[in-house]
Amino acid sequence: MPKKRVLVGMSGGVDSSVAAALLLEEGYEVVGATMDLLPGGPSPDLADARRVAQALGIEHHVLSLQREFEREVITPFCREYLAGRTPNPCISCNRSIKFGEMGKAADALGCDFLATGHYAKIEWDQSLGRWLLKRADSRKDQSYVLYHLSQEQLSRVLLPLDPYTKEEIRALAAKYALPVAQKGESQEICFIQDNDYPSFVTAFSGNGTPPGDFIDEEGRVIGRHKGILYYTIGQRKGLGQSFGRHMYVSEINPADNTVRLVEAGREYFSGLTADTLNAVAFERFPVSFSAQAMIRYQAKPAPCTVERTGEDEVTVTFETPQRAVTPGQSAVFYQGDTVLGGGVIVSGTAADRMR
Repeated sequence: MPKKRVLVGMSGGVDSSVAAALLLEEGYEVVGATMDLLPGGPSPDLADARRVAQALGIEHHVLSLQREFEREVITPFCREYLAGRTPNPCISCNRSIKFGEMGKAADALGCDFLATGHYAKIEWDQSLGRWLLKRADSRKDQSYVLYHLSQEQLSRVLLPLDPYTKEEIRALAAKYALPVAQKGESQEICFIQDNDYPSFVTAFSGNGTPPGDFIDEEGRVIGRHKGILYYTIGQRKGLGQSFGRHMYVSEINPADNTVRLVEAGREYFSGLTADTLNAVAFERFPVSFSAQAMIRYQAKPAPCTVERTGEDEVTVTFETPQRAVTPGQSAVFYQGDTVLGGGVIVSGTAADRMR
């Protein structure tokens, strides 16, 4: 019987390199692919991925996806920031690029499966007749950023790192003598240097955001901000001025160019509304169900009730109010270790004063 052929997305980092080595050891015919996403010529990461492929003795391809990445990830990212929201571009990239465009490449290269170095678990549930996405055993669990994968995508994705911790993966990289065994972690967002979002958005879009007013809960002007690009919900530091007490960003309104600030204890939200839904553990969201919601990557899951209020909308009510519910981020719903699905946060519901 011929070996099953798997395309491994190789970023040049430790995780994806070990994923390729593990699948090779398991008996798959492994093909490496590295996405060329950013202008400016080949990156050091691409060279590292090529060196790992050579060390493993596997086929390696470079996928030129700069136009697709700009269209599907960078442009929406900038548009969201200019609209006063705070998007998670890794989720967009996973959906459209890593498991979208790279899935097409897997087909073109005759591969049965697609694999990445994410820490999460995929299982078939016979009783539900569905593929389930679950948390990894590792504290580095990344199931949150994979919640938008479809059943078709889940059916062909392999995630070989699930049983391992990051420390164990580094030990395996040394065992396999991979040239990236000692390589550090990659930066949070690959296309932004030094986490300077405002400068990037302004340069890429050609649009900045002008200074405007800080307002309080009653709408009274209490100061001046330097542009809505510089703020996100829940922010306390970096407001640019002192108010004599801790103040938090609770709302960003591009329509009138205001940033609303509230005192400590008022930065909590009793619930949220989300749209752009993707159901994983069921065909569509039930009318109402209990879950634990993660409202940002690596947030602590918060017990809640989820109610479907439209074909592509849910409202969420938390058992305990949560800080900094941020439009543009995703709310991902779990029951235990299982991802039920998720959606993009549209708005938060301010909680009563907490003291």
